[in-house]
Amino acid sequence: MTDSGTESRLWLEVPFSEKEAAKAAGARWDASRRSWYAPRPNMSQLQRWAGREPLPELLPGEDRSFGAGLFVDLIPESCWFTNVRSCVVASDWDRLRKVIYRRAGQRCEICGEGRDPSAGVHLEAHERWLYDEASTTQRLMRLVCLCTWCHEATHFGLAEVRGFRSRALMQLVAVNGWSRDAAELHVQQAFRIWQRRSRIDWTLDLSILRDVDIELQRPPAKDERREVAAETLEGARGDRMLEQAALPVAGWYSDPSAAFAHRWWDGAQWTHVVAVHGKAFIAEPGRALRPAPVR
Repeated sequence: MTDSGTESRLWLEVPFSEKEAAKAAGARWDASRRSWYAPRPNMSQLQRWAGREPLPELLPGEDRSFGAGLFVDLIPESCWFTNVRSCVVASDWDRLRKVIYRRAGQRCEICGEGRDPSAGVHLEAHERWLYDEASTTQRLMRLVCLCTWCHEATHFGLAEVRGFRSRALMQLVAVNGWSRDAAELHVQQAFRIWQRRSRIDWTLDLSILRDVDIELQRPPAKDERREVAAETLEGARGDRMLEQAALPVAGWYSDPSAAFAHRWWDGAQWTHVVAVHGKAFIAEPGRALRPAPVR
């Protein structure tokens, strides 16, 4: 794709994982566009990254008013690891996120923060979903550009696991103008919703991506998604993809769902083991409490 301006350029689609290879082949980086380009024509070694027509700024059927503002947006346990990024090829995900950043003016759509790597602030393309419990459908409604801190607060459960609960809570307070108590109540409500939704097997609906130039892979069926989540978690432990060094050690911690005083963290994920009046019980959705082995 060429761009007419002070200089005509052949823009390239280079996934992050291939940036070093593209650079070695002669590609150059335009910091203002945050895109790679060929510095001169007829560079055959860069042909593999030659860009396609840009994606539309508004995806077909996308609702950019959906899910406005900063709130805790927890992904049901039954939906972990199957999302937009897992269903498109790397080059198309790169194209998608760049459109999201560009249409947002390279700033967080919630707090207005811009990218500042020196301060640890980056931009993330976050998915907003509509959960239709009647049809058990998880439908993609929009993609939104978030800064590191708003993204962390949005994924509050992960922030808590990584030891950044206070920071995420303060982001909710600062951006929304809430009191700390109001933020805590919001977090508790979000975890109750998460618990209810996690009992459901969801069908993934990515229809807003079907009519654009994106290679979309078939999402797993709803009865396969829990298995995908379990297998991915197991593989992640082996590959250290969960950044074990940043995770708390196994032990009792405040229950993130607020349903009990404490819940057992096994070093990689929350378990169904909870503490009630100093005794350990297993609390599984839809089942009565039963005694757990002493830890």
